[in-house]
Amino acid sequence: MYKNYIFDVYGTLVDIRTNEGKTYLWDKMVEMFGFYGASYERKELKEKYFRYISEIEAEMKKEEEHPEPDLAKVFRRLFEEKGVTVNDEMIGFFMRMFRSISTKFIRLYDGVIELLEELKKKGKKVYILSNAQTEFTRPEISYLGIEKYFDGILISSEEKCKKPGKNFYNTIMERYHLAAKDSIMIGNDSVSDIEGAYNVGMDSLYIHTEISPECVSDLKSTYTVMDGDFRKIMPLILK
Repeated sequence: MYKNYIFDVYGTLVDIRTNEGKTYLWDKMVEMFGFYGASYERKELKEKYFRYISEIEAEMKKEEEHPEPDLAKVFRRLFEEKGVTVNDEMIGFFMRMFRSISTKFIRLYDGVIELLEELKKKGKKVYILSNAQTEFTRPEISYLGIEKYFDGILISSEEKCKKPGKNFYNTIMERYHLAAKDSIMIGNDSVSDIEGAYNVGMDSLYIHTEISPECVSDLKSTYTVMDGDFRKIMPLILK
C-alpha cells in the first residue's frame, strides 16, 4: 500500500463548528481591542476585519493563484490603524481568543486515534496538509492530543498558498521527499483535497461529512466514504 498518508484537518480528522458572524463574538472583540487602547464600534471592526482579509488576498493573487493570507497581518493592521503597537505574542493571544469565542465545539471524529496509531505502528509516515491559520490550528491540534502522530504539519497561512493549488502539494512533497505514487491524500473537500491530489498524480480518499462543501463535479477520489464514518477508512487504505 502507501508509505505516506496526508490528512486534511477540519471535516476530516476534526469536527468543528465556528461562526464568525455572531454578534457576541464581535462585542467581545470590541471590548478586548478597547482594553488595549484600540477603540472600535462593532460594525466598524467586523467590516474592516473582512475587508482587510480580501485586500491582502487580492494583493497575494498577483503572485499566487491560490493564496492564503496570514490573519496575524489583519489583527496587527487593526491595532496599528488606531495607533497601537503590539508584539507577536499579543497578536497570537488575540487570534486564539477570537477563535475560541467563535467556536461552538471542537472534537475528533470517532476512529481518528485508532487509525493514526495503526499507521504509526506499521511504520507509515503521516502528515497534515491543511488550509488553515497557524494561531488557530496548531493550538487545536495540540489540544486534541494528535500532534505527536505527525511527521510533518503544513499549514497554508505559513506557506502563503493553499489547496487545491499545486504549489501547496508540491511543497509537502519536496520538503519531506515524498513521491506522489507512494502517497495518499485523505480529506472531505472534493476540490481542495481530491482534485488537488489528482492534479499532482496522487491517490486520494474522500470522506463526506456534515461540514463538507458541496461536490461541484464528479469525484476523482481513489476511495470514497459517503456516510461520514471515519472508521471505514482503515480497511480501505491499510489492506
